[in-house]
Amino acid sequence: MKKIKMLTGHEIPLDGDLLYVLESLYREVSLKRELKATFDDMMNEIVNIVGAMDEEARRQYLIESLFLNTVTYENERLGAYMKKLTGRADDDKDSKLE
Repeated sequence: MKKIKMLTGHEIPLDGDLLYVLESLYREVSLKRELKATFDDMMNEIVNIVGAMDEEARRQYLIESLFLNTVTYENERLGAYMKKLTGRADDDKDSKLE
């Protein structure tokens, strides 16, 4: 199995596990900089990782990334909708009409 070396030296196995890549980015970039990593810090590491992948690995990780982002987007939209519904329900409780 191919591995990619991050700029920090940490190795990431290319086994299709996008969450491991995300966790590695978080640990190696964000936490090691005590949550003070800049946009450029993160982008440099992402560019390094993607640049070390072959075409098939990029395709596989892009597909998984789009899926994960779609699920996240759906959850955020549903969460906003639920808050809106809950807000309406709370407004109805304050109604003087009974």
